[in-house]
Amino acid sequence: MYSVKDMLRRFSDAYNKSPTSNLGKLIGILHGQLAQLDETLERVREWRDIDAAQGTTLDRIGTNIVQPRGAATDEVYRVLLKSKIARNLSKTDVNTIIRVLAIALDCDYSDIRIVEKFADPLEPEPAAINLIRVPVRRLNEVGMSPIQFARIIQKTVAAGVRVAQIELAGTFALSSQYDVLESGPHGLADPAMTTGGELGTIYEPGDDYPLPI
Repeated sequence: MYSVKDMLRRFSDAYNKSPTSNLGKLIGILHGQLAQLDETLERVREWRDIDAAQGTTLDRIGTNIVQPRGAATDEVYRVLLKSKIARNLSKTDVNTIIRVLAIALDCDYSDIRIVEKFADPLEPEPAAINLIRVPVRRLNEVGMSPIQFARIIQKTVAAGVRVAQIELAGTFALSSQYDVLESGPHGLADPAMTTGGELGTIYEPGDDYPLPI
């Protein structure tokens, strides 16, 4: 965008082009208004991105793809919007499900692993899957519980296929040698909680709010 001096240079030398002149003050007011307009237009451009949009702008995106917000926060709603867009293009096979979940959580495909339960030697089930690797840190960042996440998965798989289990595997690991103290990124955390592994779990919280999916 042009500066006030650049705008004044466009006038002929018959005018006093000093920024402190009456003309300069008038152009300064005009420049300020144009700067605010430019900032607004830039924000509109940026908020076309689901990751940058907030509040009612996300609601309008949801209206376009028929994905209501419900009680979801902006962070959770972004996951719903991304998963809905990806689900609309889903072919319901395992690779597509992984792609949908990776897009929704903004993570690598390798962070998610799905196993079809019919191959389970102990409890085979013909129409069920186990989600045995999920980016736990990403779920925590957006504030979504595994049960809410499971509902997204259930809407992604083919009709009649059950999501049997979600295993949240952490990064915590015990020492590789008995009675030997080891230090590393996968052990116990330091007092400042800046390092250390994450515990894995399978849990079902009782205070979930329903998601409109």
